[in-house]
Amino acid sequence: MISFVGIAMIFVMVFGGYLAAGGKMGIILKTLPFEFTMIGGAAAGAFVISNDISAIKHTVKDVGKVFKGPKWAAEDYKDLLCLLFELIRQARQNAVALEEHIETPEDSVIFQRYPKILTDKEGIDLICDTLRSASMNYDDPHQVEEVLEKRMEANLHHALHSSHALQTIADGLPALGIVAAVLGVIKTMGSIDQPPEILGQLIGGALVGTFLGVFLAYGLVAPFASKVETVIKEDSHFYQLIREVLVANLYNHSTNICIEVGRQNTPSHIRPGFSDLEEALKEVKKEAA
Repeated sequence: MISFVGIAMIFVMVFGGYLAAGGKMGIILKTLPFEFTMIGGAAAGAFVISNDISAIKHTVKDVGKVFKGPKWAAEDYKDLLCLLFELIRQARQNAVALEEHIETPEDSVIFQRYPKILTDKEGIDLICDTLRSASMNYDDPHQVEEVLEKRMEANLHHALHSSHALQTIADGLPALGIVAAVLGVIKTMGSIDQPPEILGQLIGGALVGTFLGVFLAYGLVAPFASKVETVIKEDSHFYQLIREVLVANLYNHSTNICIEVGRQNTPSHIRPGFSDLEEALKEVKKEAA
């Protein structure tokens, strides 16, 4: 919702200020479809040239993050801590029984208690791969932490591609606006024998191209790129929490300490409260009993 408010503010302030200063929308509305076709079409073409099909689909999908916001809410972080608590507890009580949960998580009664987390393939793979490695005696905390760090860095770098692609478009739009403006000037020069009022309209139409390129770049596309990057980095904390808890487990800390390490490393605005988490863990223990 806040993104819609921001977009509305941009249009109201820019065009409201223009009208309040005595400007007329006629010349802009008359020229806008042609200028937008040139600038928007060229930007879309450049975007297609510089990205493959997968990256194009990824970027188009990620634009929705501007309006949806982060995938993971505070309640999801609490659920994740409860899930990790159950798995670590199971691993220490009966390591053999844990195998059926991490080999087929979709059939696991533990994972099925957290359906939203179960739908996230990367998160589930991160949990299961790490626990599986620990069961195979690949349990050096420093090595596992380094492997997980590199894996998450690679995933984050891939996820941020859509933000970089949008920022590249934003960087190019002002120049494409100039291209459209130059074409407008060329058109104007071809009508140099016309009276001043006609030439004024033609020059005004040409300048709409410059305006549109700059407006789209800094008013819409660049903020979209920034918001997508912010949301992706916000969601990355979910996977960092998995890393912190599972590495703490390899140091053989108590189960409660492992969970507290994860809770403390969660950003404050989405960090579950200590008492709330304790209540949730008590419920987990009751269900498992």
